[in-house]
Amino acid sequence: MSSVNNDYQPKNTPISPEDLKRLLEMVNSIRYGSITLLIQDCKVVQIEKNEKVRLK
Repeated sequence: MSSVNNDYQPKNTPISPEDLKRLLEMVNSIRYGSITLLIQDCKVVQIEKNEKVRLK
């Protein structure tokens, strides 16, 4: 995975640095499933995590 420059923060960004950190933590913690961003007025307003458990 490529590194993310956490120092760069453009104006009018659709997601705050705290929420971006939370999103990256979710991505790193999920093994199977999906993460959905709900966007309203060009801003991320909700993050949903659906995790699947694979049975063998």
